[in-house]
Amino acid sequence: MIEDELDGAKCYAKSALELRDEDKDLADILYDLSNEEMRHLQILHSQVTRIINAYRKEQGEPPPAMLAIYDYLHKKHIDQAEEVKRYQALFKEGL
Repeated sequence: MIEDELDGAKCYAKSALELRDEDKDLADILYDLSNEEMRHLQILHSQVTRIINAYRKEQGEPPPAMLAIYDYLHKKHIDQAEEVKRYQALFKEGL
Protein backbone atom coordinates (compact mmCIF):
# COMPACT_ATOMS: atom_id res chain seq x y z
CA MET A 1 0.00 0.00 0.00
CA ILE A 2 2.90 2.35 0.66
CA GLU A 3 3.99 2.04 -2.97
CA ASP A 4 0.47 2.94 -4.10
CA GLU A 5 0.57 6.07 -1.97
CA LEU A 6 3.97 7.03 -3.38
CA ASP A 7 2.82 6.44 -6.94
CA GLY A 8 -0.25 8.58 -6.34
CA ALA A 9 1.74 11.34 -4.68
CA LYS A 10 4.18 11.42 -7.60
CA CYS A 11 1.42 11.43 -10.18
CA TYR A 12 -0.43 14.26 -8.45
CA ALA A 13 2.75 16.32 -7.99
CA LYS A 14 3.83 15.90 -11.62
CA SER A 15 0.34 16.79 -12.83
CA ALA A 16 0.29 19.85 -10.58
CA LEU A 17 3.57 20.99 -12.12
CA GLU A 18 2.28 20.45 -15.64
CA LEU A 19 -0.92 22.42 -14.98
CA ARG A 20 0.53 25.14 -12.75
CA ASP A 21 0.49 27.84 -15.43
CA GLU A 22 -2.57 26.55 -17.26
CA ASP A 23 -5.04 25.98 -14.41
CA LYS A 24 -3.77 27.19 -11.05
CA ASP A 25 -6.87 26.08 -9.11
CA LEU A 26 -6.61 22.51 -10.38
CA ALA A 27 -2.84 22.51 -9.92
CA ASP A 28 -3.24 23.60 -6.29
CA ILE A 29 -5.73 20.79 -5.68
CA LEU A 30 -3.40 18.23 -7.25
CA TYR A 31 -0.53 19.51 -5.11
CA ASP A 32 -2.71 19.17 -2.00
CA LEU A 33 -3.65 15.63 -3.03
CA SER A 34 0.02 14.79 -3.44
CA ASN A 35 0.64 15.98 0.11
CA GLU A 36 -2.33 13.96 1.34
CA GLU A 37 -0.94 10.81 -0.26
CA MET A 38 2.35 11.46 1.54
CA ARG A 39 0.40 11.79 4.79
CA HIS A 40 -1.18 8.41 4.08
CA LEU A 41 2.30 7.01 3.52
CA GLN A 42 3.40 8.27 6.94
CA ILE A 43 0.36 6.69 8.58
CA LEU A 44 1.09 3.34 6.94
CA HIS A 45 4.79 3.53 7.76
CA SER A 46 4.05 4.21 11.42
CA GLN A 47 1.97 1.02 11.48
CA VAL A 48 4.79 -1.00 9.96
CA THR A 49 7.19 0.24 12.62
CA ARG A 50 4.60 -0.38 15.34
CA ILE A 51 4.20 -3.99 14.18
CA ILE A 52 7.96 -4.56 14.01
CA ASN A 53 8.46 -3.07 17.48
CA ALA A 54 5.65 -5.22 18.90
CA TYR A 55 7.24 -8.29 17.33
CA ARG A 56 10.58 -7.38 18.91
CA LYS A 57 8.99 -7.01 22.36
CA GLU A 58 7.11 -10.29 22.13
CA GLN A 59 9.46 -12.53 20.15
CA GLY A 60 12.83 -10.84 19.81
CA GLU A 61 14.49 -9.83 16.57
CA PRO A 62 12.49 -10.57 13.44
CA PRO A 63 13.94 -13.21 11.10
CA PRO A 64 16.84 -11.92 8.96
CA ALA A 65 14.90 -12.50 5.74
CA MET A 66 12.04 -10.34 7.01
CA LEU A 67 14.43 -7.55 7.99
CA ALA A 68 16.20 -7.78 4.63
CA ILE A 69 12.91 -7.30 2.81
CA TYR A 70 11.97 -4.43 5.09
CA ASP A 71 15.36 -2.76 4.62
CA TYR A 72 15.16 -3.12 0.83
CA LEU A 73 11.62 -1.73 0.62
CA HIS A 74 12.32 1.01 3.15
CA LYS A 75 15.31 2.31 1.15
CA LYS A 76 13.32 2.12 -2.06
CA HIS A 77 10.44 4.04 -0.46
CA ILE A 78 12.79 6.69 0.91
CA ASP A 79 14.23 7.22 -2.58
CA GLN A 80 10.73 7.44 -4.09
CA ALA A 81 9.59 9.85 -1.38
CA GLU A 82 12.58 12.10 -2.10
CA GLU A 83 11.58 12.17 -5.75
CA VAL A 84 8.03 13.19 -4.81
CA LYS A 85 9.37 15.90 -2.51
CA ARG A 86 11.47 17.28 -5.37
CA TYR A 87 8.38 17.56 -7.59
CA GLN A 88 6.48 19.21 -4.75
CA ALA A 89 9.33 21.65 -4.15
CA LEU A 90 9.45 22.55 -7.84
CA PHE A 91 5.73 23.26 -7.72
CA LYS A 92 6.09 25.50 -4.65
CA GLU A 93 9.08 27.34 -6.16
CA GLY A 94 6.96 28.39 -9.11
CA LEU A 95 4.28 30.04 -6.97
